[in-house]
Amino acid sequence: MGFTCGIIGLPNVGKSTIFNALTSAKAAAANFPFCTIEPNTGAVPVPDERLEVLAKLCASEKIVPTQVEFVDIAGLIRGASKGEGLGNQFLGHIRGVDAIAHVVRCFEDQNVIHVEGAVDPVRDIETIETELLLSDLDTVQKQFQKLEKLSKTGDKDARAKLDAFMALEKHLSAGKPARSFQVGGEEDASAEFRATLLTGKPVVFVANVAEGDAAHAPNARGQHLVDKVYAYAQSHGAEVVVISGQVESEIAELPKADRKAYLDSLGLTSSGLDRLALAGYRLLNLITFFTAGPKEAHAWTAPKGTLAPQCAGKIHSDFERGFIRAEVISYEDYVATGSEAAAREAGKLRIEGKEYVMRDGDVVHFRFNV
Repeated sequence: MGFTCGIIGLPNVGKSTIFNALTSAKAAAANFPFCTIEPNTGAVPVPDERLEVLAKLCASEKIVPTQVEFVDIAGLIRGASKGEGLGNQFLGHIRGVDAIAHVVRCFEDQNVIHVEGAVDPVRDIETIETELLLSDLDTVQKQFQKLEKLSKTGDKDARAKLDAFMALEKHLSAGKPARSFQVGGEEDASAEFRATLLTGKPVVFVANVAEGDAAHAPNARGQHLVDKVYAYAQSHGAEVVVISGQVESEIAELPKADRKAYLDSLGLTSSGLDRLALAGYRLLNLITFFTAGPKEAHAWTAPKGTLAPQCAGKIHSDFERGFIRAEVISYEDYVATGSEAAAREAGKLRIEGKEYVMRDGDVVHFRFNV
């Protein structure tokens, strides 16, 4: 599995419509709040042209792309942190994902009601962010109180963590998300805990636009609703992916052979799925490495900085336990030479050991003891 991305937002902003288009899972998408209660989950392949090229060079019988798992989480509303609209249950669903795709409504449609009465993307973003912050603040305060009690009993670890948690509480109280919390040059004793917080999740904003705005680029004059999302995201160091739920739904219904022509007609070079998956990879600092041969060409995902034995473990735990070496060819060298044998003959195949840090695009053959 590549990574898990939770789709969140207010009710009726198009979360389930986008989820349906991305996964073809046909989750309920009705025009009333809380249509989605239990989270829908769907795994979809991440397109990668490099995998197709390797498969052709190796005459692979099978192509196995890496995947992204999307989780359609029910709409949150003002007061969710206090349990409004089953908020506590829905907030809990967010804790299990790696990243958040925050869907924001950037289209006008009188036939689709808005829970706040009117479309205002920045207000909607701030409503959700506030609820996530309040939930996190409550979680941190409880942890702080627990550490305070433990420190009074002489617990040295608790005492050491108190200052970090006090600073984190102050940060959240100022309306700042946990993901932007920084601790001088000292070790952050709250780091592991902070990673579990809702506002500690990396986020990408998904601007759900009308079909005519699907190819919209940011405009400094702010003439479109989506421009406001761009401005907000830029000020918070976040990324924006513009998606038209309507367009994505139509793409999902088309035969693969017809999709490129349809995208071209709209002035788009790629689908929303492609752009959202790539944004997710950037958010989580992921890399893709490959194994390729006559039986299959396979893409694998690992966090940037992962050592070769741990990457081998992504394929099978035995590969990691019995790791001997990795025989590595860069994707560029593999394509330039045309095969593993030709790359070896040209001196482009490298023998790497246990300390090798895998790179994006590595084509690898792991050697191991059973």
